[in-house]
Amino acid sequence: MRIAARRAGPPTPRLRRRRIAPAIRRAALWAIPLVLAVGFYGGVMLSRLPVGQAILSAAAAQALTASAALGLVVTDIEVEGRETTDPATIMAALMADRGTPILAVSPSRAKQQLESLPWVRSAAIERRLPGTLWVRLVERHPLAVWQHGGKQELIDRDGAVIPVKDLSRFARVPTVVGEDAARHAAALINMLAHEPELAARITAAIRVDDRRWNLRVDNAIDVLLPEENPAAAWGRLAALERESNLLKRDIQAVDMRLPDRVVLRVNAAPANQGAQVKKTRTAGRST
Repeated sequence: MRIAARRAGPPTPRLRRRRIAPAIRRAALWAIPLVLAVGFYGGVMLSRLPVGQAILSAAAAQALTASAALGLVVTDIEVEGRETTDPATIMAALMADRGTPILAVSPSRAKQQLESLPWVRSAAIERRLPGTLWVRLVERHPLAVWQHGGKQELIDRDGAVIPVKDLSRFARVPTVVGEDAARHAAALINMLAHEPELAARITAAIRVDDRRWNLRVDNAIDVLLPEENPAAAWGRLAALERESNLLKRDIQAVDMRLPDRVVLRVNAAPANQGAQVKKTRTAGRST
């Protein structure tokens, strides 16, 4: 009976605290999202007012100052993949230097700025706390000069234009001509690479009706490649050049559009040379 009376009596202080603690935790779990929501709503409302914007800006500046005091400043900038882009240009795009609060650097904004640079195809930026900015660049590589519409532009392997104004230092890259030449240039360059000695002598490639290519060799001889299986024709041309120095003869064009033959177009003799030959022949007859 004593035991029963004890069980029916009021709870001990320890038991009361155990019952209250879960209630407090539940209230806190409900209160935290509410406080965050109210704070967010208040921040949004403040941001709509000039006074509120000034308050938020000052608070953000104080937070950055506090983070810098705690040692969260840029101490090192690691850049991977840079080949052509100027380092000073990268620093300007990051808007950061050693000593800058690292939380003030926006990776998304820096990524956008870097990818707007001429040589950068893509960029990735990470803040590696406490003080390292890590940058990974994938740069464009020049493939050819694209001549179309009365202008010349540098293109990469994807046929995308690299916005470079001075093309003088790219005189050694091949020139592709035609409105549709840029998107077919990579396939052509890959094909030519199978015969590197002859490929080095190609000074221009003209896209004909978006079907086939004419190649200019040594800036003097035109090679007409077929629409079907141009790689086989290119291999035959290289073999002929090795065997007989075909492209060192006094010819104007080599037509390889027929699979079973090669048609040569020779240069016409100069008019004065023809007249000289005729005069010599006439003089020979009179004697």
